[in-house]
Amino acid sequence: MIKLLSFITVIIGSLCVQAAPEVATAPEANNDDVRVTILGYHDFSKTEKATEMIIPTDKFRKQMQAIRDLKLNVITMQEFLEWKRGERKIADKSVLITIDDGWKSVYTDAFPVLKEFGYPFTIFLYTNYVDGGGKALTTPMIKEMQEHGCTIGSHSISHPHPTKVKKMLAKGTEKFTTYMQKELGESRKILREKFTGDITTYAYPGGFFCDEMFPIASESGYECLFTVVPGKTLRSTSNFTLPRYIILGTHDYIFRNATKFKATATSASSDGAIVQSTDHPVTPEPGALITNRMPIISADLSKIENLDVPSLIMRVAGFGKVPALYNSQTKTISWQVNRTLRSRTCEVILSWRIKGTTKYADPMTWIFRINREAAYQPQ
Repeated sequence: MIKLLSFITVIIGSLCVQAAPEVATAPEANNDDVRVTILGYHDFSKTEKATEMIIPTDKFRKQMQAIRDLKLNVITMQEFLEWKRGERKIADKSVLITIDDGWKSVYTDAFPVLKEFGYPFTIFLYTNYVDGGGKALTTPMIKEMQEHGCTIGSHSISHPHPTKVKKMLAKGTEKFTTYMQKELGESRKILREKFTGDITTYAYPGGFFCDEMFPIASESGYECLFTVVPGKTLRSTSNFTLPRYIILGTHDYIFRNATKFKATATSASSDGAIVQSTDHPVTPEPGALITNRMPIISADLSKIENLDVPSLIMRVAGFGKVPALYNSQTKTISWQVNRTLRSRTCEVILSWRIKGTTKYADPMTWIFRINREAAYQPQ
């Protein structure tokens, strides 16, 4: 199973990105500045700790709630395709939800949440994994999800690692074409035979793509192909290199960036959602909206064994390192903000070492929000 970290590295150093031909160009009369943010997920868990690949189920639910709270418009893949062709208008700040690979947790964890919110979604399957036992989705599970807002896209036959694809590319056009015709074409054929609905979308395994893939994809019957490069999608965005925000369980800022929109001539800006969790209780809580612009910032570290208290460092955005105080009885560190917070958000970073070590543990970071207008309202 490919690790997400490896294909993020591939994106940075190895993408063969050039001007891609368009599958379909929207009529000029229908051109607009609508933006779609495409989310990409992988695995989910109610019990396992967050990793790059795994999103805790409760965090995933909070993210779906945040989409609703922000009044973003969740669209189906069919609506997305029709919009890209210029056949349909959709609301600005729309969201397309996609999930890669075919983990069983899509059915056990994500699907109940998506069904609760009434959100459509697309799963990109690589066919060797379907019905593979263990943690893999089964055909009956997928068919049940199709009855409740799920559509299917391809993720290849074998989910080849980018290094393997590059090796095939180096063997020449003929061998590369034959190889990709199987990964692209045969996977589409298998999925069409097994499930209802056409298969016209594809997510690049490992995020790797190059120009040589585009004509093969088009000949294989694909209309839209999705990367792991973050960014908003416009109608004019190439259908062969559609961006996606891959939501990592350990990097909360990605979801915030995905749900943040700058202002346009026809649409106001909107802040991204802050959906975070911390290993230890903190105040203000992650994502909390506070009215006091000079709050006490604190963290309960009572569950940390052998804490090296002198090593504690608290940094607050706009203040740098602050003189936070540690209470040995409550095992809480706190700092009273000493001047008015002026931004709409405030980030706190707390670092420490364990006794007997010289290396700092991974810092605990969280963001809370400030309602600046509330300070001027009568009490």
